[in-house]
Parts: sequence; structure tokens; C-alpha cells
Amino acid sequence: EWAVGGTLLLQAALAAAGCGEHRRADELTDRAAGVAANLREYDDQHHTSFGPVAVELARVLVAASRGDADEAVRRHVTIVRQEAWRRLPAEYRGAYLLDAARAYLQVGDLCGAARALVDADSVAPAEVRCRPLARTVIADVARAQPAPAGVARLATLVGLTR
Repeated sequence: EWAVGGTLLLQAALAAAGCGEHRRADELTDRAAGVAANLREYDDQHHTSFGPVAVELARVLVAASRGDADEAVRRHVTIVRQEAWRRLPAEYRGAYLLDAARAYLQVGDLCGAARALVDADSVAPAEVRCRPLARTVIADVARAQPAPAGVARLATLVGLTR
């Protein structure tokens, strides 16, 4: 049951961040980190994927929502190199990569945003091709001339261009 509680703390942290309550978001994320630190591998009976890597992903999203895209990108680069990242479900990684692409856009890194979009599409195509958020991010990146590699193809796949 700890994993469920930790997951709820992260959801609350992301909701607080979305409402501009950044200090509260940090507090909730820190509480979730405490829960994650005490988990054993077999504690995730409900398959929430909660654990230290989920906390780190939330820290990226909280930093991005706070407008600290530099911290968000720095944390993102570290996380996606970890083995625990690769063990997360594909849909979880795909959805997260869309959020990471938004963070890259915030710092004006079109290549980073494009790379995150293309990675998301290779990991979980439905996340990229069916979610309205993805269409918005793809459109923002595709506006660059020339569009970064792979993004023009994604724009066509989701019906933004012909």
C-alpha cells in the first residue's frame, strides 16, 4: 500500500505545481521521496511504478512548471540514463517524454524537444499520436524552419501537415 500512497503524493505534487503552488509541490515531492526510500522491490503490488525514479520524474515536471527549465532539463538528462528508467512501462515513459519536450521548449532547445518527441514516439506511439498535448508540442517544434529531424514526419503522422 506504500506505493499507492507515494503515487498519490506525486499526483498531489503535480497538481499543486500546476496551480502555481511550487513550495507545496516541493514538500509533497519530498514526502514521496521519503516513502520511495523505504520501499522494497516487491512493495508495488498495484503496479503503480512508484519508486525513486518516479519521484525524480516528478521533480523534473515540478521544476518545469516552476519555470526552472534548466533544472528540469539537467535532471531529465540524468534520469533517462538510469536502468530504472528503462524498467518503467512504455506508456509511462512516453507520457513523461512529452512533458520533457515541453520543458525543452521552455528553454528554447528545439533539438532537445524534438529528440524527446521522437523518443516518445519510438517508446509509446499512441501517447504521441493520440494525445492532444502531443499535437500541441509537435506543432510548436515543427514551426521551426527547417523542422528538426523526425518532427516533420510526426507532424504528418498526426495530421498537422501534408
